[in-house]
Amino acid sequence: MGRIICISNQKGGVGKTTTAINLAASLAAAERKVLLVDMDPQGNAGSGLGLKRENLQGTVYDALLGGRPIGELLHPTELRFLQVVPATPDLTGAEVELVNQERREYRLRDALRPIAGQYDYILIDCPPSLGLLTLNSLIAADSVLIPLQCEYYALEGLSQLNHTIDLVKQAFNPELKMEGILLTMFDSRANIANQVVADVREYFKEQVFTSVVPRNVRLSECPSFGKPILLYDIKSKGCESYLALGREIMQREPNPPPARKVA
Repeated sequence: MGRIICISNQKGGVGKTTTAINLAASLAAAERKVLLVDMDPQGNAGSGLGLKRENLQGTVYDALLGGRPIGELLHPTELRFLQVVPATPDLTGAEVELVNQERREYRLRDALRPIAGQYDYILIDCPPSLGLLTLNSLIAADSVLIPLQCEYYALEGLSQLNHTIDLVKQAFNPELKMEGILLTMFDSRANIANQVVADVREYFKEQVFTSVVPRNVRLSECPSFGKPILLYDIKSKGCESYLALGREIMQREPNPPPARKVA
């Protein structure tokens, strides 16, 4: 069964969806079979991979509340090994609609079970909140990857998320693990950014990925073209960082098959 990694941070603007898209693309480029599930009503994970809302043949809402098998909701991308289950703003109402449903916290886990064995990795892009959509994602996941912007208030939000993860482990998913903390939007010219990196590495040690995602113009441009960075500018610093992150993730596989070298 593939590893299910939830990409979560209740703080917005930290590079969460950027990480979901580009980590998924990096793993797919190494010929790992990847499914990206968009649990954010903004729907940017799908649009960032070129999906047009008017062409969608169903969304994650249909799996959570519409009774459709998630296998009917898979959308292809430009990358052969990457598929997406997209989201639209309709998902916003799911927080309220789920409240009175049976197994409301387990809807995503139940939906993914029949297809989990078809993939090497399933990545879940969470909304920037700690509601039922994020709870479903954390319960469905094997591990949590936390993107952390290199700024002053970063550690404050991280402690709140860690507390939530602990509560989920106690009440719903005792096997949930920390995949790692990814430092994002790093500007080496800023003293505060360097201090945040030093503090996070000192406190969380091996839980912090070696890879660091820099502030990068090309990385911020590619979503408007509906492409991951490796299809937009493979030589950019942003692309290098996400390819490196993909390699770090793959190194944790118990018996890793050979990864195809990408550029």
